[in-house]
Amino acid sequence: MTTLQDKTVADVVTENIKAAHVFKKYGIDFCCGGGVSIKKACEKAEIDPVLVETEILNLENIKDRALDFNSWKLDFLTDHIINVHHGYVEENSPLLLQYSQRVNHVHGHHYTELAEIESLVKQVVQELAAHMKKEELILFPFIKKLVKAEREGTVVPPIHFGTVENPIKMMEAEHEEAGEILRKIAKLSNNFTPPQGACNTYKAFYSKLEEFEQDLHQHVHLENNILFPKALKLEKTLKN
Repeated sequence: MTTLQDKTVADVVTENIKAAHVFKKYGIDFCCGGGVSIKKACEKAEIDPVLVETEILNLENIKDRALDFNSWKLDFLTDHIINVHHGYVEENSPLLLQYSQRVNHVHGHHYTELAEIESLVKQVVQELAAHMKKEELILFPFIKKLVKAEREGTVVPPIHFGTVENPIKMMEAEHEEAGEILRKIAKLSNNFTPPQGACNTYKAFYSKLEEFEQDLHQHVHLENNILFPKALKLEKTLKN
């Protein structure tokens, strides 16, 4: 008999998005590293799986339909990702760059980790900008064509990249790279904890960094655990 602990972290979050808050609380990766069972994830994080299981079971049973992403049509989900998550990155990237430069300029002589944090912020902003354009111009339009083909009962349109699996693999690799950069930033910043007596700009910078990481986790979860697997399945179904 399969228990909750045997389910993968990704599947549990897909079933109830509120479970993400429990995993986040215990430092368990629910996006890029979500393919392992809760039991194994807890063992790796040295956390009692019963504790995590209990908290998930105690979550409200009634899910907000507006957040039930797993029930959405793929074309609607791609639009949501662009409007909400790509929009968030585009809006907040300039602010993060300004904060990182300012805080490093003023406090970098004393807190030497700020120079590396500024460099990593520049890197992740540049990588995400290129990544999102590839999704918006290549991958997402093709996923919409798959949805249209299913709806109209037509054949899968030919594509230069062979199969949807190829751009998906590239996007997943880039997700992992962006996640790794933010993990480095989290480590350097003591999990986004400003030093004692930090100025308001310093505090605002770390707060925005943490918010940026949380948005990316949600963003990657929607793609890696819901959009991509369903797009692969849909393409295979249509070709068969």
